[in-house]
Amino acid sequence: MMRRRVILVTDGDEYAQRTLEHIARKMGGRCISQSQGNPTHLSGMQMVQYILQTPYDPVFVMFDDCGFIGEGPGERAMKVVATHKQIEVLGAIAVASNTHQNEWTRVDVSVDRFGMLTGSGVDKNGIEEFESNRINGDTVYSLDQLNIPIIVGIGDIGKMGRYDDLEAGCPITEQAVQIILERSGFYDI
Repeated sequence: MMRRRVILVTDGDEYAQRTLEHIARKMGGRCISQSQGNPTHLSGMQMVQYILQTPYDPVFVMFDDCGFIGEGPGERAMKVVATHKQIEVLGAIAVASNTHQNEWTRVDVSVDRFGMLTGSGVDKNGIEEFESNRINGDTVYSLDQLNIPIIVGIGDIGKMGRYDDLEAGCPITEQAVQIILERSGFYDI
């Protein structure tokens, strides 16, 4: 049985979509553009169907709760995708937002807006925070409940004060993806 290798991304706005499409093209992977939505509008099983149709790995899938407190539509869909038997989750990119400590998750490492790795979390602008191994976001509530090998925290995809802008090549998001691919053994196959 063929398993698709997937990276979960906790952001679903247009900036995230354009950024992930760019990175997928550059790396030879695929972005499920239909998963874009703020909030997520596809069910988990609909996303699984799209994922299984893709011919190349890694597959980037977006999830967004649009600020919904607790388990929202993005997180419900994420649980279905992450636990499906034909999907291998390589890692997740936990995207910071202005949730004011309402929802958070642990992260293994964060990448700040300058491309520096940190054991602390970062805020929406990619600025390092004081909390160790923790990031605040609006679609991160379920990440700790899932068996995800590595979670990388970053600021708002495609933004971060233009440090992650598409015209600059989205270097912060790309670095987060590279960390997941390297630590997951993706390149060893």
